[in-house]
Amino acid sequence: MTPAPTPEPHQRGLLSARWFDGIHSGAQPVLVGLHPGPRGPGLQLHPLKAGAAAPPLLPHEAVDWPETWSARRAQARLVVGLGPHGSLEIEDGAAWQAALQAAGARAGLAQRMQTRWQVFVAVLLLAVLGLVLFYRWGTPWAATQLARFVPLGWEQTVSEQAMRELDDGFLRPSRLPAERQAVLQARFEALDAQWRQARAQAAPGVLSRYGDYAPPMKLALRSGMPPNAFALPGGQIVMTDALVRAAERAKLGDDALIGVLAHEMGHVVHRHGTRLVVEQGVLNVGLGLALGDVSSMVATASTVLTHMAYRRDHEREADCFAVALMRHAQLPVAPMADLLLRIDGPDHAPEAAQKPAEGAATTPDTQEGGADWFSTHPDTPRRAQALRAGQGCEAAR
Repeated sequence: MTPAPTPEPHQRGLLSARWFDGIHSGAQPVLVGLHPGPRGPGLQLHPLKAGAAAPPLLPHEAVDWPETWSARRAQARLVVGLGPHGSLEIEDGAAWQAALQAAGARAGLAQRMQTRWQVFVAVLLLAVLGLVLFYRWGTPWAATQLARFVPLGWEQTVSEQAMRELDDGFLRPSRLPAERQAVLQARFEALDAQWRQARAQAAPGVLSRYGDYAPPMKLALRSGMPPNAFALPGGQIVMTDALVRAAERAKLGDDALIGVLAHEMGHVVHRHGTRLVVEQGVLNVGLGLALGDVSSMVATASTVLTHMAYRRDHEREADCFAVALMRHAQLPVAPMADLLLRIDGPDHAPEAAQKPAEGAATTPDTQEGGADWFSTHPDTPRRAQALRAGQGCEAAR
């Protein structure tokens, strides 16, 4: 390094500073010049000590520029890192800020958030909006695409684990007579056969969301819960004794129960349970990228499944599937709609269903009224009216 020319201390644009070069034990008095550059100001040292050598002009990226914490109040003392060339101590923070602006420095977004509350609030609102949009539309879309690559064996393993947790919790073996269980199993198997026949005859669509995906369907009858039916990934469907008895008390016949099972088969065929699990994973990855380590927020797949509430669009897809399958099997959909109203509450029974109300009873969460703002069932009376009219694709809008 060659000695730098020593400018006069009064020369405009230069700041007094103390330079710790990392070689000598003490500080050297220097003048600091800031010069415009393509990526931001560069920094030039002018030693005041005779014979002292200074590094060449340091480009913007070679300097560890101190952050500004207040737009109104300059820091009294600043430390500027120079990498292998040591560091500077600036005693006049206000003069430093003025020199930076004169050299064309532009505050980054982080600095503007620190110095202007309006920018901070705007960025915070945009971040919240982005997270909401990511949750509402981004994660469902990504989960729908990624679900194509989830092996059926994994779905069945997760469902078996979820069923063990449910059976160890509040589910109990069915108390229906063996003959009654056999009749329901036979009707379910016939419905499954109708679906496979229809699927073989039609192009992928409502009855075949994922092409070659055709898991074996299994019906498990259980007691211990209010009137309910729900589906797990890989073909496992559960129906409670209370739902069977509700249909019997309403004198709706088994077609009502078959319609509900067709709806749950729709959840399986459209892989809604798998999409919820994948969606949770996508959401956790997104939150991890946005907020850092969120490992404590990651739940197991079986926990997600045993506490899930389907989205409105999932219910719409399952209703579309049920209407299409029941039509193919030449079975009525109206009994299913009447059963939905019956188990939703006395005010929503078929003879009293004139006004809309929230809630439905086709997943574990909703039987406790626990569907939240982000994931909730559609309006049950309106949905039932659409189903009765054979408009399943409109039932959950």
